[in-house]
Amino acid sequence: MPELRKDPVIGRWVIIATERGARPSELVQTPGPSRGGFCPLCEGNENKTPSEVFAIRKGNTLQNTPGWQLRVVPNKFPALRLEGALRREDEGLYERITGIGTHEVVIETPCHDAALSDLSEDAVKNVLVAYRERIVDLGRDPRLGYIMVFKNHGANAGASLEHSHSQIIALPIVPKRVQEEMDGAKQYHDHTGHCVFCDILRQEHARGERIIVENEDMLAIAPFASRFPFETWILPKAHSSSYTRATEDQLSRLASLLLQTLQRIDRVLSQPPYNYVLHTDSPGDENTHHYHWHLEIMPKLTRVAGFEWGTGFYINPAPPEEAARLLREG
Repeated sequence: MPELRKDPVIGRWVIIATERGARPSELVQTPGPSRGGFCPLCEGNENKTPSEVFAIRKGNTLQNTPGWQLRVVPNKFPALRLEGALRREDEGLYERITGIGTHEVVIETPCHDAALSDLSEDAVKNVLVAYRERIVDLGRDPRLGYIMVFKNHGANAGASLEHSHSQIIALPIVPKRVQEEMDGAKQYHDHTGHCVFCDILRQEHARGERIIVENEDMLAIAPFASRFPFETWILPKAHSSSYTRATEDQLSRLASLLLQTLQRIDRVLSQPPYNYVLHTDSPGDENTHHYHWHLEIMPKLTRVAGFEWGTGFYINPAPPEEAARLLREG
């Protein structure tokens, strides 16, 4: 059974995958995605994955058969497992929690060679709808404290399969990085009475220099303190703490803006690997005044090395104002 262990110094939790028991030789190199050959995520190979938990299908095609536009399946090698009781144990000053949670794969398209940026707006919206529906469903489990949605695109961004996909991991606790962001937003709200993200939107819209693209509902910006070159945030213009409250129209607008943003990144940066992460409120806290859901996109153009690991500082060689200009014009 996987377990979570808490660092007693800074309160950071890590997942220990006790069932995998990797040998040192298995950790020296991580093989990249296969080129050609068999792909378990392709249409026609539905029996090679665990049974789907959500799908968008054409007509009345049956579960776990061809004819789908999008599938969500449990990860065959999950970081966490849903079975079992949530237990906390102390070992002196150490603390551990049983690795209760879920690990799901969102197969974004039946087409093996299509990247997310190649899909239609409707297909991208299907991906965004799947995120919303899975967060809602998983949020009903009282054992789960946070649901993380993320995408690794390209081997250098951590993708282990070529076929376009993203992942959903539900955790029994709120991760430290997310909690720090929520706490910072709450402190700002307590001090000013405003949502810090709403104030960021207002200031960026007034100045314009870090805006990349926008539409009626969504705004894409290069954040003022960008950690990485060409880091991009997409935020809803109307205040909302939880992605689960996004309407069909808002998800259509988000699909359009996300597609435009990824295509600009592809053009300007020659199709780089990237990660994106959805930041949203915890289950049960879907209407807070201080938090504001958003999507963070991070192209993998530099390496995090000793200085960054040792200090927590990031060195970004691309000023966000210049990055925004290039993406805006790209």
